[in-house]
Amino acid sequence: MKKLNKKSIGIIIAVVFVLLIGFIGDTDNNGSTLNTTQNNAVTSSNLFTENDISDGFDVPSNGSSATTKNDKTAENEKPEPSSAKNTNAAQDKGNYKVKLSSIPEFSGKPYVVINNNIPGLSLSDRTAAYFEKYTALDYLERCGVAFACLGKETMPTEDRGAIGSVKPSGWYTVKYDFVDGKYLYNRCHLIGFQLSGENANIRNLITGTRYMNVDGMLPFENMVADYIKETGNHVLYRVTPIFKGSELVCRGVQIEAFSVEDNGDGICFNVFCYNNQPGVEIDYATGESRLSKKNETTTQKKEPTTAKVEKTTQNPTTQPQTESSVSDNEAVYLPKSGKRYHSDPTCSGMKEPRKVSIKEAQDLGYTACGRCY
Repeated sequence: MKKLNKKSIGIIIAVVFVLLIGFIGDTDNNGSTLNTTQNNAVTSSNLFTENDISDGFDVPSNGSSATTKNDKTAENEKPEPSSAKNTNAAQDKGNYKVKLSSIPEFSGKPYVVINNNIPGLSLSDRTAAYFEKYTALDYLERCGVAFACLGKETMPTEDRGAIGSVKPSGWYTVKYDFVDGKYLYNRCHLIGFQLSGENANIRNLITGTRYMNVDGMLPFENMVADYIKETGNHVLYRVTPIFKGSELVCRGVQIEAFSVEDNGDGICFNVFCYNNQPGVEIDYATGESRLSKKNETTTQKKEPTTAKVEKTTQNPTTQPQTESSVSDNEAVYLPKSGKRYHSDPTCSGMKEPRKVSIKEAQDLGYTACGRCY
């Protein structure tokens, strides 16, 4: 084999050097493409606001398939941005949860408007694909945020079932004569049955006063239900129970609502409903209560949450009132079977119910129906 001369060696070295330059150039190009992909991924993650991350709910975007009711409790999935147009009707940044320090003290009104009635719902939340999401109970067995896109698809198709088996955090069975229906506490749905069709969902039931349930929350639930029935549109609806520290009974609930298809023209509000009862002082740490100083002369009857059956003392000397002597204001209706009295004679499909006074019903050992009370 002939020895290579210096000229040949120089040519070989030059060719190898050119080839190395080309290889290094290709590697740089590939690295540049990879870096661009990473940058795009970071840009996409910035589409999610603090609201989205704090919810931890999977919210389908416009155009996606609707989440079924069987997927209600899915959690810890990032939402996808919605194609809904930008508007000043709802915020896109910031923490939606109101602070108790910013809420005025209860003054006898059932609710107060928050943030000029503008909900803190993110732009990426807006979707016409219906869904319902309920937060898992915390270590104190308290409910968290309930978030939904409500429509005719989420409304009940059957009568409401029994919910008496659920004992929310801080639950007590307490009666006061001056409270509507006697009972201080109701098992309050965060998202009402007429909107969600939810019955004994422990993630959707809190200990709430009769006053908050009927005077605070119900008017807003009726407003949303009427709007959906009339338009067929969808409403983003978020209810957040606000607890102070480790208290078992919430101080109230924040309700936010925004109609999707008309960009908030039909429904748009942000309110805080007080979990108070005029005339009663509540220990929110435990759920216990007592008469306020103004009502100290009124008698209360209290039973602990451990009682499996509500007990009433039957007075054998009590003479039952005839139907004709019972006014409509004090009348209740007894079914032919069962031990619940009803304010609505058609409740639960009763046939020929007996009309008696509420006192007589209680003396006979009947307790209030969970559907119509």
